[in-house]
Amino acid sequence: MTAGIALHHRIDGPDDAPVLVLGPSLGTDLHLFDAQVAAFADRYRTLRFDLPGHGGTPAVDGPYTMAGLAQSVVALLDRLDIDRVHYAGVSIGGAIGQQLALDHPGRVLSLTAMASAARFADPAAWPGRAATVRENGTEAMVASRPGTWFVHSFAGTDEAERLLAMLRATAAEGYAGCCEAISTFDLRDRLGAIAVPVLAIAGADDPATPPDMVRVIADGAPDGRFETVADSAHLLNAEKPEQVNELLAAHLASVGADRR
Repeated sequence: MTAGIALHHRIDGPDDAPVLVLGPSLGTDLHLFDAQVAAFADRYRTLRFDLPGHGGTPAVDGPYTMAGLAQSVVALLDRLDIDRVHYAGVSIGGAIGQQLALDHPGRVLSLTAMASAARFADPAAWPGRAATVRENGTEAMVASRPGTWFVHSFAGTDEAERLLAMLRATAAEGYAGCCEAISTFDLRDRLGAIAVPVLAIAGADDPATPPDMVRVIADGAPDGRFETVADSAHLLNAEKPEQVNELLAAHLASVGADRR
């Protein structure tokens, strides 16, 4: 069960700095955030983790749920003796952040959800994607990522190939289990209970979580702000790191995260 799994993780930055947790997307690993760590590790203690079956975290038997994944993040914080954190996540990573802010409000100081949703599109289709990957492996998803993970003009770059290598290395069962967690995820009627400042960022050209879907998070939160990043799709933090880093830095500064 996802609530009990030990998540592989990496910590960078000063021990006495505020903690910024970075939650990755489906099919990527903690190195999705290399550009963010490079930009923030002098001011924050960045904590990255891998989803089950992704990167260094082993796949476990299901069912996977977003609440279970959020509980696994809490368990990681407890093991590291970390109390309250700023959280930023991409796609399912952003969904875990929403769940964390609602189910464990005492642990979250601020939330940034990038290319995420309170309810992802076409929930009935996710079990079918899980079945496809269980049968054919994550290679079955690679051809559909250009235009979805990143705009077509970004395809073929070294960074695009690095991201696709993460997908190819993802265990089928971990990917499939996370698909099933996405299919049952729906926090739309709970967003009003998020008690921390929320920044929701969309890639302007993202077909997976279009801007209007991402905007729901900001509009539903009592203290929410919405931004878009031009010429980017689903993995906008890797496509447009400077723009995303600027938005994230401003959000963290607005909630006093820079104070030691």
